[in-house]
Amino acid sequence: MVSDADRERLAALEKRIETAKAAAAPRRSAQEDKHRQAQLAWRMVIELVAGLLIGLCIGYALDILLGTMPVFLVLFILAGFAAGVKTMLRSAREMQAKSDAAAADPQPKATPVADDEEED
Repeated sequence: MVSDADRERLAALEKRIETAKAAAAPRRSAQEDKHRQAQLAWRMVIELVAGLLIGLCIGYALDILLGTMPVFLVLFILAGFAAGVKTMLRSAREMQAKSDAAAADPQPKATPVADDEEED
């Protein structure tokens, strides 16, 4: 059986381990945050352009097959644009949710704890 003193020692040890892990965790620099924002911006641009290109390809192929040159091309470019915008908005919502979750649960800044207990 585990005594109360042992439980207290284990709880103190767990607290010290968590504090040490938090102190050793890498900190993000401002430069890393700028790169992260640039990556997210490029992701959104690529999603929009991909939607346009897919719509263009499908519309052009249908116009060639059916002989109705500008009709499907215009319709599918508009549909591709709408799909790209929808994907961009979904990505933006996802990134905002991650940002809100990170802001709501920040890691506490830990200070190193002195090892004043004797080991057995």
